[in-house]
Amino acid sequence: MHTHVRFASSDSLSVSRVCGAVLVRSSIRCLNQQPENALPESSARVGMGGKQGRALPKMDSLSTANVEFCLDVFKELSSNHAGDNVFFSPLSLLYALSMILLGARGDSAAQMEKVLHFNHIVESSGPEFKDLAKCNRAGRIHSELGALFSQINRPDSNYTLSIANRLYGTKAMAFHEQYLHCSEKLYQARLQTVDFERSAEETRKTINAWVESKTDGKVTNLFGKGTIEPSCVMVLVNAIYFKGQWQSKFRERETFRAPFQLSKGKSVTVEMMYQTGKFKLALIEEPQMQVLELPYVNNTLSMIILLPVGTADLDQVEKQLNSKAFQEWTSPSNMVRRDVEVHLPRFKLEIKYELSSLLESLGMTGIFSQVRADLSGISPVKGLFVSKVIHKSYVEVNEEGTEAAAATGDVLVVKRLPIRAQFVANHPFLFFIKHFHTNTILFCGKLASP
Repeated sequence: MHTHVRFASSDSLSVSRVCGAVLVRSSIRCLNQQPENALPESSARVGMGGKQGRALPKMDSLSTANVEFCLDVFKELSSNHAGDNVFFSPLSLLYALSMILLGARGDSAAQMEKVLHFNHIVESSGPEFKDLAKCNRAGRIHSELGALFSQINRPDSNYTLSIANRLYGTKAMAFHEQYLHCSEKLYQARLQTVDFERSAEETRKTINAWVESKTDGKVTNLFGKGTIEPSCVMVLVNAIYFKGQWQSKFRERETFRAPFQLSKGKSVTVEMMYQTGKFKLALIEEPQMQVLELPYVNNTLSMIILLPVGTADLDQVEKQLNSKAFQEWTSPSNMVRRDVEVHLPRFKLEIKYELSSLLESLGMTGIFSQVRADLSGISPVKGLFVSKVIHKSYVEVNEEGTEAAAATGDVLVVKRLPIRAQFVANHPFLFFIKHFHTNTILFCGKLASP
């Protein structure tokens, strides 16, 4: 048999909701036992209990990794799909890949840490990595991700934001008990044993039903008929769901039909929402753009919109977009709360990506190779490798809110704004949904054509 791991993620977003799901699939190439690199005894519980606050000082570095990984993926997607809409959940991908990293070893683990920018958080320790943490060399990363999980997953009466993880494993393959233990303790991902070989279609329906239940019905039929094969041995699913109302809602009676400028002089007619109110806004001189923050109820989450103005276009913004620039452009010291007339189109996006080639281009090559992949921390079986990473996302923005199921040393210049500024999003822009307590980007997108 061949070893396959397949990821699938679904996200949904409307100006009041968001959902996402990521899946990993694998199969066995040969059944020889792997004698080394079994997971050690696990006690990695930091961040999942009452001590989660102690992990917060590290959250800044983790949030930086989140932003850098998000922008890396965004730039690749934007380049590969020039002129198209883009939407994905970097956090959903981060959790799914981190659960693979939990069982990755050697060069495979090192490459994953580098692409995910975790190498900025935990230095590799060579032969001593087994003793660095109870789960694996990146034990501190996983405990911090566990703390992040707890921070974001807190119940709140004003919005719904939840993350759910689950492992589906074949009865026919032995998994390291400590991998399962760490997955459950750090990511609350419990193993459900299934029979891929004899009941592949029934298992597909079971997984789809779980994803649908965790995304409030927004992500349906994640796996089409025939996509779960009898040779599959493991499916890892991450589901993210967000539904939140704008702190200041748009009135539906104020919505009107207006042109939205596309590239090369073309335009389409959209339903343009409108409101006036006090919002945080910055005007950046280079590249020329406005940065608007639209908060959701209770200010825990916000949508950040980067809108080119003047002679600038979105390509110029994207060329200068990096982690440092993003942090400067959206810095609280630059975002001035003032009266703003906001014009924002209603939009709905549903996009699916196969991301294995993209991740390989970023340097994550080992886990996709039958010969070089080292996922021996997951199972003693040799030949386990990742075959596909599939990410599916959905977003809808409307008057109520959002629903969704990713430096050259220049000095930043911020212009003074008029007494009442106008923010007219009638041409392509970038948008991000951000969790402010942890400084984490949950969703990232580009609206090129509503």
